[in-house]
Amino acid sequence: MYTPDKIRNIAIIAHIDHGKTTLLDQLLRQSNVFRDNEKVPERVMDSYDQEKERGITIFAKHTSVFYADYKINIIDTPGHADFSGEVERVLGLVNSVLLIVDAQEGPMPQTRFVLSQALKMGLRPIVVLNKVDRPHANPDRALNLTFDLFVELGANDEQLDFPVIYASGLQGIAAKNLGEPMVDLKPMFEMIIEKVPAPPGNMELPFLMQAITLSYDDYVGRLACGRILEGTIKKGQTITRVDKNGHPTQHKVVRIEGYLGLKKVEMEEAGVGDIINIAGIPDVTIGDTLCDPNHVVHLEPIHLAEPTLAIEVMVNNGPFVGKDGKHVTMNKIRDRLLQEKRANISLRIEQKRDESMEVCGRGELHLAVLLEAMRREGYEFLISKPKVILKTIDGVECEPMENVHIEVPQEYSGNVIEELSRRRGELRLLETNEHNITTLQFLLPTRGLMGYRGEFLTVTRGLGILTSVFDSYGPWKGTIVGRQKGVMISGNQGKTTGYATFSLQERGSLFVSPGDEVYEGMIVGEQSRDNDLVVNVTREKHLTNIRAAGSDENIILTPPREFTLETAIDYINEDEVVEVTPKSIRLRKRFLKEHERKRAQK
Repeated sequence: MYTPDKIRNIAIIAHIDHGKTTLLDQLLRQSNVFRDNEKVPERVMDSYDQEKERGITIFAKHTSVFYADYKINIIDTPGHADFSGEVERVLGLVNSVLLIVDAQEGPMPQTRFVLSQALKMGLRPIVVLNKVDRPHANPDRALNLTFDLFVELGANDEQLDFPVIYASGLQGIAAKNLGEPMVDLKPMFEMIIEKVPAPPGNMELPFLMQAITLSYDDYVGRLACGRILEGTIKKGQTITRVDKNGHPTQHKVVRIEGYLGLKKVEMEEAGVGDIINIAGIPDVTIGDTLCDPNHVVHLEPIHLAEPTLAIEVMVNNGPFVGKDGKHVTMNKIRDRLLQEKRANISLRIEQKRDESMEVCGRGELHLAVLLEAMRREGYEFLISKPKVILKTIDGVECEPMENVHIEVPQEYSGNVIEELSRRRGELRLLETNEHNITTLQFLLPTRGLMGYRGEFLTVTRGLGILTSVFDSYGPWKGTIVGRQKGVMISGNQGKTTGYATFSLQERGSLFVSPGDEVYEGMIVGEQSRDNDLVVNVTREKHLTNIRAAGSDENIILTPPREFTLETAIDYINEDEVVEVTPKSIRLRKRFLKEHERKRAQK
């Protein structure tokens, strides 16, 4: 067991894709936590399958490395604003943060968010200017912009006097000053030990800890993770849990787990400053106080920023229900969502009606990660179009606003400005650099951003970068025009044919390929006009006395447009839903019967 003066607790925070997880890979390698012959994958901390696929960090993760005779507990945090609930919680575990800033791009919107959280908690960041080895890196400019951001966010004098280190996470090298030879990450380790304060607390006082995150083990049940604030704890000891209402209950500690590299290790005893998991408290939730039974304390509950988007999750009532998934009833879907509610407090999950559940989160990506996990577990369900969560402030109806940061080649900037202005956006910044890249900043209603990302990629030929972060609640901006084009709706059930899709692709873009199963009311494409169109995608070429049905002429088909969960949620209108199964993502009209009735009337 390390004494508090030999422990350093630090979190790594940054904008998405500024090199957090890559730098952490090198810190782990150079602290010798892996065996010499151990095969270590890239971005080793991104252990969740969706993190590997998407290339982003979704969940905050803990690790411990050892340098000299010090133990350094490091927490890797998500860079995407949708997962800011993870960042808000884990900052309570640490005594400083490594703020990583790309030496070419400088601070970005998500940098602002995570930094503001750290400064509010009184932490003094260490600024790491990463990727200094890049050809267009400009560390001096990035440092000046970072200082300006500190000032803008109200940093105090001590926080403004932040230490700086220059690094290349990919190469695993760092230096305290530009121009010094870079060999390894030894200067970074030394700076962490020198500049990060030791965790406060006294080993002699009674045990005290707050549950910051939760995990689950099949053998011992729920585990509470937190930093020991006072005293020590031993396996088998009796402790008191105080819930958010101040109600105390007593429990026996079944297991204590710490971190060694990437592995969890069982401990017999832990003390002040250690970040540990405690098993034996089945009903523990985030924010609960764990303390000595003879010195009961009730710590301030953890408050997180509220979600801004809500979707409905409903039972799949389509013709293909049960073909792919094994969990299709409302009871199964409800139980899975309530299980998520217990562990993930940044989501708000409630039952609104018998046949649907409401899930509220920070953005489409935040919601899509949960829905994708359910899909992979064998669940089938329908999702409605997201709606923004409104608030009444001083008698005025307000809606969530986003700070949108865009970088595009100059020739596309006019189209972007025109469209976002139409979506009630307010242009805050317009700059063009020597490489003809235009930087735009908009204050935009969250509603205005819905459905725009796909259009943005099309307009900018895939060369644009768009990131957004929740800014504040502002007065309702009025009606925002949604999707401009209508959809093609299947009027038949069956398998699509190449003959039918070839003749339909002139009318717009298709979402299906020949051989796909479709049903009546399913959306099979987007047409070039603004009205919906009922089509027959199962039509076959008729047999004639001149040519056999099988001897087809050579046809060239355009590849269909494929949807991920986020793009599908983004695309649909109010009267449409996304049908999610383990193997498929389909779009369809919300009420199939109503669609059939309207068609019969026509």
